[in-house]
Amino acid sequence: MAQCVQSVQELIPDSFVPCVAALCSDEAERLTRLNHLSFAELLKPFSRLTSEVHMRDPNNQLHVIKNLKIAVSNITTQPPQPGAIRKLLNDVVSGSQPAEGLVANVITAGDYDLNLSATTPWFESYRETFLQSMPASDHEFLNHYLACMLVASSGEAEPVEQFSKLSQEQHRIQHNNDYSYPKWFIPNTLKYYVLLHDVSAGDEQRAESIYEEMKQKYGTQGCYLLKINSRTSNRASDEQIPDPWSQYLQKNSIQNQESYEDGPCTITSNKNSDSNLLSLDGLDNEVKDGLPNNFRAHPLQLDPSSDSSNSIDGPDHVKSTSSLHETKKANAGIIHGACLTLTDHDRIRQFIQEFTFRGLLPHIEKTIRQLNDQLISRKGLSRSLFSATKKWFSGSKVPEKSVNELKNTSGLLYPPEAPELQIRKMADLCFLVQHYDLAYSCYHTAKKDFLNDQAMLYAAGALEMAAVSAFLQPGAPRPYPAHYMDTAIQTYRDICKNMVLAERCVLLSAEILKSQGKYSEAAALLIRLTSEDSDLRSALLLEQAAHCFINMKSPMVRKYAFHMILAGHRFSKAGQKKHALRCYCQAMQVYKGKGWSLAEDHINFTIGRQSYTLRQLDNAVSAFRHILINESKQSAAQQGAFLREYLYVYKNVSQLSPDGPLPQLPLPYINSSATRVFFGHDRRPADGEKQAATHVSLDQEYDSESSQQWRELEEQVVSVVNRGVLPSNFHPTQYCLNSYSDNSRFPLAVVEEPITVEVAFRNPLKVPLLLTDLSLLWKFQPKYVSGKDNEEVKELVSEPEMIGTEVISEFLINSEESKVARLKLFPHHIGELHILGVVYNLGTIQGSVAVDGIGALPGCHTGKHSLSMSVRGRQDLEIQGPRLNNTKEEKTSIKYGPDRRLDPIITEEMPLLEAVDF
Repeated sequence: MAQCVQSVQELIPDSFVPCVAALCSDEAERLTRLNHLSFAELLKPFSRLTSEVHMRDPNNQLHVIKNLKIAVSNITTQPPQPGAIRKLLNDVVSGSQPAEGLVANVITAGDYDLNLSATTPWFESYRETFLQSMPASDHEFLNHYLACMLVASSGEAEPVEQFSKLSQEQHRIQHNNDYSYPKWFIPNTLKYYVLLHDVSAGDEQRAESIYEEMKQKYGTQGCYLLKINSRTSNRASDEQIPDPWSQYLQKNSIQNQESYEDGPCTITSNKNSDSNLLSLDGLDNEVKDGLPNNFRAHPLQLDPSSDSSNSIDGPDHVKSTSSLHETKKANAGIIHGACLTLTDHDRIRQFIQEFTFRGLLPHIEKTIRQLNDQLISRKGLSRSLFSATKKWFSGSKVPEKSVNELKNTSGLLYPPEAPELQIRKMADLCFLVQHYDLAYSCYHTAKKDFLNDQAMLYAAGALEMAAVSAFLQPGAPRPYPAHYMDTAIQTYRDICKNMVLAERCVLLSAEILKSQGKYSEAAALLIRLTSEDSDLRSALLLEQAAHCFINMKSPMVRKYAFHMILAGHRFSKAGQKKHALRCYCQAMQVYKGKGWSLAEDHINFTIGRQSYTLRQLDNAVSAFRHILINESKQSAAQQGAFLREYLYVYKNVSQLSPDGPLPQLPLPYINSSATRVFFGHDRRPADGEKQAATHVSLDQEYDSESSQQWRELEEQVVSVVNRGVLPSNFHPTQYCLNSYSDNSRFPLAVVEEPITVEVAFRNPLKVPLLLTDLSLLWKFQPKYVSGKDNEEVKELVSEPEMIGTEVISEFLINSEESKVARLKLFPHHIGELHILGVVYNLGTIQGSVAVDGIGALPGCHTGKHSLSMSVRGRQDLEIQGPRLNNTKEEKTSIKYGPDRRLDPIITEEMPLLEAVDF
C-alpha cells in the first residue's frame, strides 16, 4: 500500500472514538449559525484533547489515555441511505487529486525506473469518510451515543425550562419504540447541559445567574457556561483569525465541495438564509414541538429528485457540474467563525476538556464498573472480569468449527440485558478508551459465546475487534491474529452478506499487515474484496494492492502494472475519469517498449479515450498516434476502430484552432530516403516528335553503368567545347536525383519546366487509407532583378503566379501496400525553392473492411470513394545525407553530409537539348 499520513497506531484510535449527541434549542443554533456553523461543527476542530487523561479500570489500576478524540454530531432519527453514502464517497475520491508539481517517488526495480505516486490521499480520504459514515448497528456498540449535550442560549426567555424540554425530547427519542435510530449505549445516557452565551449581544450577569441555577440543579460536573461570539462579524479587524473548520467541513459535507471537480454530485439547497451548508450533522431549521431539529431526516438522505437506484458506481451517473459550480461561488466568500476571537477558540477547547474530564470519562469509568459487576453476578464469579481465571478465558479449549461448518442463525437477536451483549458492551467501551488488554479479554470471551450460539454476525464482530485489540496492546504481548480477521471477513461477506462490514475489516487488517511488512498478505486481502457490487471500492483496493506489490522487498513490477490497469478500469466504470487516466499512465511505464504490443495498444487506446473525455485533447491525439505508428498486431476491424477514434479526436482538436499550423499526421508511413526528384518533361512522344536528350526517367530503375556512360559522354562534349580542357567547376547534369546520386549541391531547375517529386508511401494497417487533395508543401524565396529577396511561405496553390502546384484529388493505398505518388510543381519565377513535405486529407473508406481485412473496395476502379471521415494535416520529408568518412574527425564521430535534392535553385529559361527519332 502507498505511504499514509497516519500510522496504523494512529488510524485505528481515530476511527473508533466515543460518540456524543448534540441537541440544541432554536436560539442556541441561531447563535452558532452566525459563524456559518452548526453547534456540532463548531466543536469539530477542538474535539481532540491536548493532554493525557487518566481513568481507573475495574481493578482500580490507573489507565492512561493519549490523544483522545470525541465525535459530536446532531441527533437524527433516520439512518443514512446507502446510496447517499456512496455518493459522498464518490465526491470525496473525485475531489482528491494528485497535487500538481508534486515530486513523484522514483523506484528502480530491475530494468525499470518508475515514477510513482508516493502517497494516495484519495484513498485515505475515502477510508476516513467510509469509517466515519458507517451507521450504528445492533451487534456492536462502537458508534452508539455515550452521552448527549443539551444546549440552550442564555438569551432564552426561560433557559432552565428549555433544558427540561430538551431533556424530555432526548428521553422520548431514546426510549420511544417509534425510534429505532439513533442507537444509545446504555439506557441511562449521560446528559450534559450547556448554556451558550453570546458575549457581544447578551447580558453576562444574567448568564452567570442562570449558570448558578443550573449548577444547583444539575451539579457542577454536569453543566457548563460556554461564551462565544466575542466580536461582531461585520466589524473590521486587523487581527487575522484562522479558520480551522474548513478542512473538516470540506471532508465531511456533501455541500462543501469547493475543491471537487468532475465528480458525481447532487446539490441540495438549505433554506437557511445564514448559510448554504448542509453538513453531516443534519442540521435543519424546521421547528418541531418547539425544538429546532427535524429528527426524521438524516443529512445523508438522497434528494428525492436524484437517481432512485441508489447506485453511483457506473459512468452513467456522472451529473452535470453546473449546480456544483454555483455552490462553489456561493461558498467562496464564506468565512467560518467570523464572530469568534482566539479567546473564543480557547474557550471552546476548554469546554471540550471540561466535558471530557468531568463528564464523559467518569461516566465511562462508572459504566465499565457497572458492566463488570453485572457480569460477575450473572456468571457467578468471585473476581472481576479483568482478573478472571485462565479457565474462563482460555482453559478447557474446544476445537473451533470452521465458518463453513457453522450455520448462521440470522434471526437470533439477543435481548438488551443478555450477558453476551454486556460483555461486548464492556469490550467496546474499553476499546474506545484505549484499554486494549481488557478489551481483548472481553472480545475473546464474547467470541466464544457467540460461536456457541452460532450467532455469526455477532461472532464476526467480536473476532474483528479482538484481532485489532491484540495488535494494539502495548508491548505486543501476543502476535496479531490475522486468522481472526480472515474468519470475520469471510463471515461478513459470505454468511451475513454485509460487504460494508467486510470492507471495514479489510481496510483495518491490510493496514496492520502493511505495518508489519507483510505486503503479499495485504495485497491478497485487498484483492479478495473486489467484486461487482462497487466499482469505486474495487478500484481503490486494487490500486492499494498494486502499491503492495511494488513495495515488496523484491518489487513485483508486472503485478503492480497489471493491478493498476484493473484499478484504472474500475475507476472508469465508477465515473472517476481522472483517477482512471492516472492509473493507466502509471502502468504504461512498465508496458512501454517491452514488446507487449497488444497490451500497449489497449493502454494507449484507453488513455486516449479518457484524455478526450477530460478535454485533454493533445494527450488524446498523442495516445492514439502511438497506436497507429507502431507495427500493430491487431485485427483489421480493431485497427479500423483505432483509426476512426484518432480521426474523430483529431478533428475536434483541429476545430479548436482552425487557423493554426497543420500538425503532423502519423499515416501513411513515408520512406523519405526513397524520395526521387525529376527535373524536366517526362513524357512519351509520338513517332517523329522531339524528346529531351536524357537517359533517365522515373519509370526505370537506376542503372549505374548507363549513368557512368552518360557522364563520360557529357564530359567529352564539354571538353570539345572548351578546346580539350574540362573546366574545374564542371558538374555533370542530373535530371533525376535519388539515394544513389550526388546530392551535396543545390540542383538546378528551369523556369516553366516541371519538377516531379516521387514520394514513397507505405500503409502499415490492414485497412485501406484514402488521401485526398494530396500535394507538395513548399517554401519559396523569389529573386528579383533589384537584388532584394523576399522570403515567403506558400502552401498549395495560394500563389500560382510563383509556383504552380499539382493536386491529386484521390490517392488510395490499400491495406499493407507500398505505393508511390508523383507530385509536380511548376516554377514561374526564379529563386530558391525548398520542398518541405506533403499535405493531404487522411481518411478511411466506408464499408472497406471485410472479415479478413482485405475486403472489396466499393468504387475503387472508378476513382470515387465514400469517405467516412477525414482530417487535414501534413508530413515532412526529412532526408538524411550520406555518412561522412573522409577526415579523422569524421571517422571518429558520426556526422552526415547535406542532401540538397529537395532544395532546387530555379534559373532562367535555357535551351533544351532534344533528340529526334527518325
